[in-house]
This record gives sequence, C-alpha cells and structure tokens, in this order.
Amino acid sequence: MASRGAIVEPITSSISDTTLPSETGETKLPVKKIPGDYGLPFIGPIKDRLDYFYNQGRDKFFKSKIQKYQSTVLRTNMPPGPFIASNPKVIALLDGKSFPILFDVSKVEKKNLFTGTYMPSTNLTGGYRILSYLDPSEPKHTKLKQLLFFLLKSSSNRVFPEFEACYTELFKTVENELYEKGQSSFEKPNEQAAFNFLGRAYFGSNPVDTKLGTDGPSLIAKWVLFQLAPVLSLGLPKYIEDLSIHTFPLPSFLVKKDYKRLYDFFYESAGSVLDEAEKMGISREEACHNLLFATCFNTFGGMKIFFPNILKWIGNAGPDLHRSLAKEIRSVIKSNGGELSLGAMEQMPLMKSVVYEAFRNEPPVPAQYAKAKVDLLIESHDAVFEVKKGEMLFGYQPFATKDPIIFERAEEFVPERFMGFEGEKLLKHVFWSNGPETEHPTVENKQCAGKEFVVLISRLFVVELFRRYDTFEIEVGTSTFGAAITIKSLNTASF
Repeated sequence: MASRGAIVEPITSSISDTTLPSETGETKLPVKKIPGDYGLPFIGPIKDRLDYFYNQGRDKFFKSKIQKYQSTVLRTNMPPGPFIASNPKVIALLDGKSFPILFDVSKVEKKNLFTGTYMPSTNLTGGYRILSYLDPSEPKHTKLKQLLFFLLKSSSNRVFPEFEACYTELFKTVENELYEKGQSSFEKPNEQAAFNFLGRAYFGSNPVDTKLGTDGPSLIAKWVLFQLAPVLSLGLPKYIEDLSIHTFPLPSFLVKKDYKRLYDFFYESAGSVLDEAEKMGISREEACHNLLFATCFNTFGGMKIFFPNILKWIGNAGPDLHRSLAKEIRSVIKSNGGELSLGAMEQMPLMKSVVYEAFRNEPPVPAQYAKAKVDLLIESHDAVFEVKKGEMLFGYQPFATKDPIIFERAEEFVPERFMGFEGEKLLKHVFWSNGPETEHPTVENKQCAGKEFVVLISRLFVVELFRRYDTFEIEVGTSTFGAAITIKSLNTASF
C-alpha cells in the first residue's frame, strides 16, 4: 500500500470508545461524529462558494477542509447555494473507500441529483425530466435506459468505420493547420469530429449534410452552459461572475431556438430508434429529448472533455511512451491482417492501461451526488460515520481515484498501472462511469448506459492517433471544461 502523506497527514483527532468491525472484518474502526460545519445561514454557503471558485480553487478547497478536520468524510456546503439551490449542505466523501456508497441504490437515492444540489429547469429539456435525473425506482428509468441500450446495440456495426472516417478528417484538418500556421488548436476539430461521428454512428446521419451544418457543437455548448453555469467558472471578474451565473439561473428562453434546431435534427435522423421507443411505450417526443441529452450532454460532452485530457496525459508522458504505444498498436493490427477489431484491441494491454489511467487521473465528471434513503454507516480508511436518512452525500471523484492508500504514486500518470493481473485488480477503484470499472450498467443501477461505448471510442482515439504518428508535441492550456490543447508537431509513422 502507498503512504497516505500525498493528500493528508495522519489523523490525530480523538476517537470514540465505540468501535465496529471494518468491511473486511480484519480491524475495528472507531465510530466518529462527522466533522465540519455549514456556517451561518446564507453567509456560510456564500463563503464556501467564493472559496471553492475563487479564493482557493476546487482542489485546495477540499484539501484545506481535510487538513482542518483531519478527516476525509466531512460536512461542507457545495455550490451554487443561494439563490439557486435551496439546501447546499452535503456530507463530502473524499477518499476511495467511502466514495462507492454513492453507487448503492439500495441505500441511496439519485432522483434529481445529476447536477448536484440544484436541478436545471426542465424547460431546457422539452419539459421532461431526462433519464439522468431519474432514480432507478422510477418506472420510466427502466424504459428509457433500455432505449439507450437499444441505440447502442443497433448502431454497433457503424462505430469502427465512422470513427475512422471522422477522425481521419480531424487529423487532416490538424495537419493542414500545422502546415499553414505552425500549430493547431485541437478543440474545434475534435468537437466537430465528435458530433459528426455520433450522428453518423448512432443514426446514420451526417450532421454537416443537414440544416445543422457545422453549428452542432456551438449550439450544444450554449445549451450545456445554461444548465451547468451555476457550477462553472468562466474566467470573468470574481463578483460579476458570481452574481451573474452562480446566484440566479440563466433564463431558458434565451437558448430555446438553439435547442429546437438540435431537437429537429434528432427527430428527423433517429426515426428507427423513435419507432422502437413507441413500441416500448415511450412517446416519440420524450424519447427524442432523451436521445438528444444522451448524445449531446453525456457522450459528446464526454468526448469534448476527455479526448483533450488523453492527449494531455500521453503528450506530457513523452516520446518513449509514444513509441511503445505505436509499436504495440501497429504490431497487433499487422498480426490481425491489417484489420482493427474489438478482439485486436484486447491484445493491446499498454493502450488499454493508458486509457484507464487517464480516466483515473481526470474523470470527465468529477462530482457525484446521492441522498441517503435510510440511516447509514459510511466507512473511510480511518473511521465509521453515521449518516441520517435524507442527508445529501457528495463525492469528489479525483480524490477517490487518486487515494494514496489505494494507489501507489497516486498523483502521477503511470501508463502501465493497469497492466497484468495485479494492475487489473485495481480497476474496481476506477469510478468515472458512476460505478466501478469492473461492473456494468443495468436498468437497476445508475451506471452510465454508454460505459462500454465510451471506453471503446477512447481506445479507438488512441489507436487512430498512433496508427498515424510516431510521436507528437503539445502545449497545454486551460478551458472551462478541462484542458485546451495546441498541437505543435506531429511526426508521421516511420515503421
């Protein structure tokens, strides 16, 4: 096991006389009162919000509280607070042992908690509560998740060819811009390739050949902003930004026309999937709003955030890793007759490990929420904590997946971390999909319906990159949703 010093010094606070056996039954852990406080009404939540966004920043905000209370389970307020969220109080779970309680839907509820302590207006989703906001106990959850499973299955034969086609176009765009300007921003080509790929793979429709043209990514960005603005920082002056997007919700009517253009594309393109929805007892309209959300918010949003992050981690790792990936990927494809398939990718252990390590280091969705259905006992590495029915739980995933008690060199990018038998055993601690990597989405849980699809296309991205290039150089900046990548050079394949 790794030392715990990378995140927090040893806990020295006094403990209760009461002890309970740990989950393994090997040791007894003290039962403690959850430390932390919420401050004065109204004032406390605003102070925490300002600290979270501006005075400290997200990671320092949580680290300072861990140090202050000498606990990785603690009470705090989470943004946005007044006046968007009526109750900002949460119990924060900031280690890899306590975090998984958020997935146990026998003990916690996920109703209307997708974005946290507030829920965006349903006017932004056609008046419907979308699947992401439904708890598995709600009848519509099963039907809507089954519809997404149908979408994934029915489109599976288009994934490989359409991904290759769309990302071949991306790399050509990047190469042309490198030739003309000496560098190329990855952001816009990636977003266009991602949206084109999803339209073509899911529905057999190329967005650029429809009324949408190339507007899809910008329309999505504006629509998503209206939903997530209360928990984002856009780089505006502190108090102007806090008042304009963290204090009151942005009015949904300002994005109504943009959303209608997206909706029309999906309604016209997804005919066979909408037919299936009607057979399941879901109206075409409700199904279309859910398909739009799953494609644009969930999957496109994931590609927009995660693909630049993959480039960042691999790019910063240097040319030795690049050459190893290129050698592995090309040799496997060659030994499979020049064809790329699911089976071929399973023969690329380094590539698979690199993708998992990127998910571990920087999960695309850092926050998870749940509400206790019953009185609970939650266990950290050091203690057991009592949680009352109805209390809100919040998990900050980067601290869970970089827990130094679970992972050696937890703060580092270790490309080979998940290789071999011992490496694969660690996959149960990778939680990016709203569940352990070793488990699978079902209608009974809240794990991402497209979990396997997202892993597949992330692997495809790495494979397509190193089929073409021996190595590359990047410059990394920041953006609202993650890394901003500028590609400085691409060295084409030499073997």
